[in-house]
Amino acid sequence: MSARKLKVIVTRKLPDPVETRMCELFDTQLNVTDKPLTADELVEAMNQADVLVPTITDRIDGRLLSRSGDRLKLIANFGAGVDNIDVATANARGIIVTNTPGVLTEDTADLTMTLIMAASRRVVEGAEVVKAGGFHGWSPTWMLGRRLWGKRLGIIGMGRIGQAVARRAKAFGMQVHYHNRKPVSPRIAEEVGATYWESLDQMLARMDIISVNCPHTPATYHLLSARRLKLLRPQSIIVNTARGEVIDEGALANMLARGEIAGAGLDVYEHEPAINPKLLKLPNVVLLPHMGSATVEGRIDMGEKVIVNVKTFMDGHRPPDRVIPSML
Repeated sequence: MSARKLKVIVTRKLPDPVETRMCELFDTQLNVTDKPLTADELVEAMNQADVLVPTITDRIDGRLLSRSGDRLKLIANFGAGVDNIDVATANARGIIVTNTPGVLTEDTADLTMTLIMAASRRVVEGAEVVKAGGFHGWSPTWMLGRRLWGKRLGIIGMGRIGQAVARRAKAFGMQVHYHNRKPVSPRIAEEVGATYWESLDQMLARMDIISVNCPHTPATYHLLSARRLKLLRPQSIIVNTARGEVIDEGALANMLARGEIAGAGLDVYEHEPAINPKLLKLPNVVLLPHMGSATVEGRIDMGEKVIVNVKTFMDGHRPPDRVIPSML
C-alpha cells in the first residue's frame, strides 16, 4: 500500500489542521462546501476512493455498500459511533471500518453535566426570560429548580463517557447508580461510589436523574421505551447525549407535555435533524444541536485518529481503531 498515496475522499468539512495534514499524507479530496453528500454521491465516492472518511450524517447501509466497487478498502469514520455504517456488510465485502473512540469522552461528559444542571436549575428558561425583558426583580418562589447535591443519578451505559459523567457527578455530591451489560471493575466502582443495577427497570423507578450514555445498537434501540419511561418518577429528569434512537422520542414528548416527567435535556434526536414538534414547545426541555463533542480540541483529536488509522492501513498494518461486527 505504501508504493503510492491512497486516494482519500472526505465527505464533510473537517478542521483546517486535519485537512492540511491529510493532504500532505494522502491524495485527498475535500468537501470545501460542507454540503452533505447524497446517496448517489456517496456511491460515486466509494467507487473512486481507496479510503472514505464519512461522518455520522452519512448513512452507509448495505444497499449503498453493494454499489461500491472493488477499490474501496477502508471506511475511516470521523466519529466514535458507527451506527451510520453497516459494519457487517462492509466486513463481508472486505472493507475495513474504523472509528475515533476515546477522544470525545471528556467533552461529551462535560456537556452531559451541562444539560443536567441546565434542566435541573431551569437555566435556559431563565436566560430567555431575561432576554425577553421579563426579569422584574428577585422573588422567593420564582424560577425554582432542583438541587443536584444528594440526588440519585442513574447512568445507562458505563463505558468511557458514563464513567467520566460519574466522576463529575460525584464531585457535585450526587449518588451514582448505573446499568450496564456487566458491572465495572471494583476499582472504578469504588472511585465514583457507583451502585450497579442489573435490572434497568428497577433503577429507573428509583432515580432523580437519568443520563443516557450507551451506544445505539439493535439491542439499545428504544431501550427507553414507552413502558420504561412510565417507570420514571414525576420529579425525574432525563438527559441524552448518546443517540436519539435509544429513547422513544414520541412517548417522551407526550409524557413531558403531560407533566409525567419533570424535564429533559437532549443533545440528540431519534430522527435527527428533525425534532418532535412537541418538544420544541415545552419550557421544561433543554434542546441542543448535537454538540456533545463540539470542541476545537475534540474535533482535531478525532481527525488525528482518522489520520493514524488511514496511515497505519497505508503502511500495511492493522488500523488501531478497527471495528468488527462482534464488537457491536
